[in-house]
Amino acid sequence: MIISLPSWSSNTRVIVKANSKAVTYVGRTQSLPDGSVRYDWVGVYLQTAFSGGSIAFRVSESGQSYHNIFIDGKFIRKIRIASKDTLINLASGLSKGFHQLRVQKCTEGEFGCTTIHQFLLSPKSTMKVVPKKNRMIEIFGDSYTCGYGSEDFSATAPFKVEKENCNKAYGSIIARYFNADYAFIAHSGRGMVRNYGDSLQLSKNTMTTRMTHVFDDFDASVAYDFKAYKPDLVMINLGTNDFSTQPFPTDKQFIDGYIKFIKQLRKIYGDVPILCIIPHSGGPVSRCLPVLMKEMTSDKNLYLSNPMENIISYQHDMGAATHPNYTGHKKIAMTLIPKISVITGWFLENKVIE
Repeated sequence: MIISLPSWSSNTRVIVKANSKAVTYVGRTQSLPDGSVRYDWVGVYLQTAFSGGSIAFRVSESGQSYHNIFIDGKFIRKIRIASKDTLINLASGLSKGFHQLRVQKCTEGEFGCTTIHQFLLSPKSTMKVVPKKNRMIEIFGDSYTCGYGSEDFSATAPFKVEKENCNKAYGSIIARYFNADYAFIAHSGRGMVRNYGDSLQLSKNTMTTRMTHVFDDFDASVAYDFKAYKPDLVMINLGTNDFSTQPFPTDKQFIDGYIKFIKQLRKIYGDVPILCIIPHSGGPVSRCLPVLMKEMTSDKNLYLSNPMENIISYQHDMGAATHPNYTGHKKIAMTLIPKISVITGWFLENKVIE
């Protein structure tokens, strides 16, 4: 969607490069030599404050993506980006003074990689940094974390990319509740040791390998250096796809792969709290993760979530392709929030979970 810009002449508009220090990116990104910033992981977002009442950006997309636009903390609209070098108005006609902008990628990397080139402001305007929050959550997950089908209302509805929205998935809901920044390293269909629909018992390109990449799907050759942030809490929500179709991995193969994944995180982040989630769909993961915990009793900062059996209603809480909708994700978040509060020491506040 291209929205017409205010009538600024080319010699009066203020142009700011995407990699300006006034812009804070949360999630995995790549800064390019020309000042552009590229990313494709679901949930990556940027924040900045701007004056002048109007802001736009020049952006390119390798395929298609949807982004949520927030001004001063309020959702404004969702935009679709599906072409190269597109100029999109993000906000206009605002009052004097500074306003905060947040742009959040709400679809997965397999649909497209986004490159932001420049921000354009009205004459004599400026931008300034919005500091990162004091808390940071990182989640390694699959379609549940991505918000696959979260904006639909029928379990039998076919998946449509425009109905995927990680902002309505449990991870974003939890981050909002605890006033935390977040990063999602998530891709639909990926498992710990086996991906959905694979003919092999052990897949070659699971989240164990993707976790080391800057990009989800755009370029597997770019290694991530894990220096952009250190999370205060890591959550792992993987395993549903491992046991979704035959041939299943053995329980031992799954547990051994999961332990390898945790040890990778320990080398990277040290002794941060890690919460292993038993998916609401349950299945073999429900029996494997308690065994894993027994095998890793020496890791005192490793935790297991409570089971979530029967909290999702097929009639009311399902979106497309039998994935949770926003209501279902709120239930998942409400199940996990008390556990997270105990693990982190973050106060359990009396406020709406949304």
